Amino acid sequence: QVQLVESGGGSVQAGGSLRITCAASGRTNGNYVMAWFRQAPGKEREFIAGITWASPFYADSVKGRFTISRDNSKKTVYLQMNSLTLEDTAVYYCAGGRDVSRQTRAYTFWGQGTQVTVSS
Repeated sequence: QVQLVESGGGSVQAGGSLRITCAASGRTNGNYVMAWFRQAPGKEREFIAGITWASPFYADSVKGRFTISRDNSKKTVYLQMNSLTLEDTAVYYCAGGRDVSRQTRAYTFWGQGTQVTVSS
């Protein structure tokens, strides 16, 4: 089993930046694809960004504003979020799986989520 714990969420003004972190523990010796999803109130969970061993892929809604990265030696994945808008307010979830995918069902391991609130 792999455990994922997100941190770094909080409140930020529109136009600002925030970096959230996902720390992995447990049986992390697999070459997992890692991803970030988010879920706003009343909406479905949506894919934001993913990364293979080194190659990132993004949802169109965040491309150019968000950057996903990973430090395999630290078993940590990051999401740098810039130019935040009110529409970015959501709970952000870290996920791990075997396949390169934008679908929630492709990911086996999930964190508990971290709240990001963008205000005007």
